[in-house]
Amino acid sequence: MAKNTYKRGDHFTREAKRAGYPARSVFKLEEIDRRLSLLRPGMRVLDLGAAPGSWTLYVAQKVGPSGKVLAVDLQEIAVPLPPHVTAVVGDALSLENEALATYAPYDAVVSDMAPNTTGNRLGDQTRSFELFMRALAVAKELGAPGSAFVGKIFMGEDFQNAKKAVKEVYAEDRAIKPEGTRTTSYELFLIGLKKRP
Repeated sequence: MAKNTYKRGDHFTREAKRAGYPARSVFKLEEIDRRLSLLRPGMRVLDLGAAPGSWTLYVAQKVGPSGKVLAVDLQEIAVPLPPHVTAVVGDALSLENEALATYAPYDAVVSDMAPNTTGNRLGDQTRSFELFMRALAVAKELGAPGSAFVGKIFMGEDFQNAKKAVKEVYAEDRAIKPEGTRTTSYELFLIGLKKRP
């Protein structure tokens, strides 16, 4: 079995725990939000690949009680969530869009979905691309005109195809590798802004 090089918490992990978030991933979304001003009070947001809940808690705080958040993951989110968040246990790849449409149309669809990595880089990249494209398809279907999309993807040969697909749905696109990303990681985030009507 491969040694888990992530076991020992770095300062991002400790900082997240101190701030009451279950995982360091919160800082990635926080940085993207800070740079692009994505989230505002009253927004409706769909969070795909939500467990352990850091992104969900961050989004819930940003949209406030007047907003709505639907959080979807294969695993249950163990942390307490505020009343304006609904958590659904299910597979975003196979869930019907109706199940994901609780608060649609969404002002933002965010996805931190990633495959369980196997160490086979090409295989991992391919599965990451599939998850990314599913998240983008959901955003295309359920996002409001003018809405935003954030999706995690592993850098690989499919990256340009993913970027092209974002450009087809959104007027603006960005690629961001947040500071909170581990140096050994080849993940980054593709962002779509101003969804075309």
